[in-house]
Amino acid sequence: MRIELTDDIDACRALRRAVFIDEQGIAEADEWDDRDDQAIHLLAWQDGAPVGTARILLLGSTGKIGRVCVLPEARGTGLGSVLIRAAMDVLRSRSGITHARLGAQVGAMGFYRKLGFEAQGPVYDDAGIPHQDMIRAL
Repeated sequence: MRIELTDDIDACRALRRAVFIDEQGIAEADEWDDRDDQAIHLLAWQDGAPVGTARILLLGSTGKIGRVCVLPEARGTGLGSVLIRAAMDVLRSRSGITHARLGAQVGAMGFYRKLGFEAQGPVYDDAGIPHQDMIRAL
């Protein structure tokens, strides 16, 4: 498996469509926003095919990791952890970024806790799925 920075937003969006829209039933209007053009995108590859993605937004001293998804056939391989660590490496390489933040689906919070993230604030609804913000110092 490998993770790379990419400008291929279409490949990232295809993965997000498969996971968030087709698998999880999120409405297209909730998934697509105007931030893809200003984001840093990561693409994860396994056996020559894209299987995961994440996007990073730089907001002051915080990097927001979002739209993290891995196709079902690549889950349980450690790819998700590698993808999040790669996103944190990107943030560490940016001057002035001191923290990583994400909005975790409540069911995935244990995964992010193992990577050093801590819950912050209340649980909220995002596209019909309970989420909670999580943060960690870089």
